[in-house]
Amino acid sequence: MKKFPDIIPVFPLSGVIYFPKTNLPLNIFEQRYLNLINDAYNKDKLMGMVQSKKENNSVYEIGCLGKISDYQKSKDGRILINLTGISRFKILKEIPNDKLYREFQVNYESFIGDVENTHNKIDAKELMEKAKTFFKRHGLLLNWREFEKLDHAQKINTLAMIAPITNEEKQKLLEAISLENKIKTLENIISFYLYETSESNQTIQ
Repeated sequence: MKKFPDIIPVFPLSGVIYFPKTNLPLNIFEQRYLNLINDAYNKDKLMGMVQSKKENNSVYEIGCLGKISDYQKSKDGRILINLTGISRFKILKEIPNDKLYREFQVNYESFIGDVENTHNKIDAKELMEKAKTFFKRHGLLLNWREFEKLDHAQKINTLAMIAPITNEEKQKLLEAISLENKIKTLENIISFYLYETSESNQTIQ
């Protein structure tokens, strides 16, 4: 497996779940995160994203390492970046520092498939059909023709990232070790929402 840094700067962000092989545009304006972005960009362009919890400044154990693939400074001091997802990681511990932002010691061992594509192509036809119905019901437009050009893992991760489901459900998808498990979990979540919608429609009638 490709060697990634054991200690990384991490951007904890509530409500943003970020997956490998997806792109995340970020508009940075807080000083601590301006420092983080600049330090990461000048070093190896690598940084972690993790979902923050509501209580006592804590974060979830599983996050995603990304590489800054686009970097622009605006006239008003903001930094606009694009982050390209590489691999999920597990947080081992926080590393005390004198910086404004946080750093963590992480491990990538459980998520080797994110980088080495060791998974087989699993049939996700049923998931895709349900996703199309689910997105349509929520008024979400997706260019399915362009979407089909993505590789298999990218499709699943993109759906998991943009689906109109709860942050807890997205975190559950992020933590699914295998692609097969992620597909099953996402299909179950979408099926539940579709069932709820059809039940409520029947009740209204």
